[in-house]
Amino acid sequence: MALREIRIDGDPVLEKVCKPVKEMTPRLKELVDDMLETMYDANGVGLAAPQVGVLRRIVVIDVGDGPYVLVNPEIIEKDGEQTGQEGCLSVPGKYGIVTRPMHVRAKALDKDMKEYEIDAEGLFARAVCHELDHLDGKMYTELVEDGLHSYDDEPEEEENE
Repeated sequence: MALREIRIDGDPVLEKVCKPVKEMTPRLKELVDDMLETMYDANGVGLAAPQVGVLRRIVVIDVGDGPYVLVNPEIIEKDGEQTGQEGCLSVPGKYGIVTRPMHVRAKALDKDMKEYEIDAEGLFARAVCHELDHLDGKMYTELVEDGLHSYDDEPEEEENE
């Protein structure tokens, strides 16, 4: 496993639509492992393949209950609404207020190319929506309701971790 460079907003690879994975090759398995290591090293809760320069439909997410690997993910149901702070490893030091569904159901393939479904609520639902947007070349900054804010501008007692 190895840390990969996280692409920063403005990198053209982040604006491209990713291609589906047809088979899980040893190289793609290594990519998944590297993405998990990179996400954890950066203290993130999700990472999409284009964020490390690979245009494949793969995301990894861990909001605290173990890592999820989603290959060729697709949201099949969403409901409710939540509005809150959202950041991105590709937009370091910034956050914005974004409205997302409170609940999503998604189907995906796991690292062994076996299909499964997940029900995601709250932060997990936000992360699923955010990471799947990356696969279509979209950034959360397009959805921000009140502009981007810097974590450095927050008073110390109100900082979010």
